[in-house]
Amino acid sequence: MNSTLPVRLALAFAIAFAGCAGLRGQTAAPSATWTLTPMVVSQYMFRGLRLSGPAFQPTLEYGYGDVTAGLWASVPLDDAVPGVSDPEIDLYGSHTTAINAATTIVVGATWYTFPEADRSAGAYKMTFEPSLALNYTIDGFRLTPKVYYDVTLEGITAELGAFYALPLQRLGTELDFTGVVGTYKWKEAAENATPAVKNWGDYWSLGVTMPFQVAASSRVLLGVAYMKGTNNHLKQGSALRTENRAAGGRGVVSIGYSVTF
Repeated sequence: MNSTLPVRLALAFAIAFAGCAGLRGQTAAPSATWTLTPMVVSQYMFRGLRLSGPAFQPTLEYGYGDVTAGLWASVPLDDAVPGVSDPEIDLYGSHTTAINAATTIVVGATWYTFPEADRSAGAYKMTFEPSLALNYTIDGFRLTPKVYYDVTLEGITAELGAFYALPLQRLGTELDFTGVVGTYKWKEAAENATPAVKNWGDYWSLGVTMPFQVAASSRVLLGVAYMKGTNNHLKQGSALRTENRAAGGRGVVSIGYSVTF
């Protein structure tokens, strides 16, 4: 793999991202917000793969008009999976462009970092993944087809998400229902492996979150979800494929507190 490719792609993405943001800034006066959301989850699941048991997962997000940037982390509190970084620290950003009243396009990217990843076991210290999504909303129901390409793992993830908010007016809150189904294939799933290790699989999840407004700018978030990875395999060179034991189904309970300032 060309070691300069991720850097070049990251630079190209950053230039395009900044250009889009600048064009939008010329037509409107956006407002800036910061949102801090510390959260605890009973399991850390990523695309159907279990990466730890209970974890502390804080997010700090900055919004400026159509541009969003943030920092997300995951720190295992118990039952850390061997070889998985403790902690994981990710930087992300996106730019949203409105096509019409119902449709937006979101260009984004995430830089995943794993400071304590075990490189001797084939784990990466960092990966970079641009993404492109389309949001279509009608009558409060949102569909989001999305595609990712990880330039480090050299693989595509295709995903379809759904969201619906059910108002609970008597309680002064709502139920936020989410569903995701996706599939991915990575050509370089392990660092410096010869021959290369491929990893592919499918995943899905269903969840519901209930936000409780505490003050004008803060709320408590209670959630429950079920996430599952299926048809997940690893294959190195001409060897027979093996089942990825990190994939499976888990119930996930989450509780968080979100404050915007």
